[in-house]
Amino acid sequence: MSAPFRYTHLQQNARWNILVDKPDTKSQVRCEYYFDQGACIPIRVRTVVISVQHSEKISLEQLQNDIMEHVVKMVIPDEYLDSRTVFHINICAAFIIGGPMGDSGLTGRKIIADTNSGWGAHGGGAFSGKDFTKVDRSAAYAAIGVAQSLVKSGICWRFLVQASYAIDVAEPLSTTIFDYGSSDKTQKELVTIIKKNFDLRPGRILKDLDLKSPIYQKTSTYGHFGRDVFSWEQVKPLIL
Repeated sequence: MSAPFRYTHLQQNARWNILVDKPDTKSQVRCEYYFDQGACIPIRVRTVVISVQHSEKISLEQLQNDIMEHVVKMVIPDEYLDSRTVFHINICAAFIIGGPMGDSGLTGRKIIADTNSGWGAHGGGAFSGKDFTKVDRSAAYAAIGVAQSLVKSGICWRFLVQASYAIDVAEPLSTTIFDYGSSDKTQKELVTIIKKNFDLRPGRILKDLDLKSPIYQKTSTYGHFGRDVFSWEQVKPLIL
């Protein structure tokens, strides 16, 4: 999982008593990197943006101080924060009215927010608007499993899998991979490893990831990727 994506889960991982019954929050983390053999290594956090819906009983100053102390400093490692880091905490001041009362006309959850926050290619619409038989959703789950297994096995540092499908055709029409120069294996060798260890046919994905199980409520918040509670996040031991 990329550093910005991990740190934008601030609200999930920190404890504070500001929200109570005010669930509308947004966060964004901007990092600076250096590149090492195709991998993006975070150097520092450049900008932190957090907007929190809150009670009218709390002052803006108290809100900003509490979020800084009990959220930002608890979640982002000290070595990534410095005197140049910019913090925008409720920059528009009061955020009393939120959720459906404040905005309307939205369809589904943004797929960028539900996946890797723009670090990978995206296809299809909102995951949560589709059932597990739709490859927009199930094949995306399978693809993240392939990528994570290759990275965590040490075969590469960074990996992207793209697959395309047609209705009533079991096998993917194409499977494209990118290792960004982070692997010492050739493209042909990487494809061979994937074919030997993963079956990307929709029916097989459904069975391998146990997608008929009642597991989807947890995907309604904090995204679909990056949490070990999901079957597609489990790293598979690879046969090389």
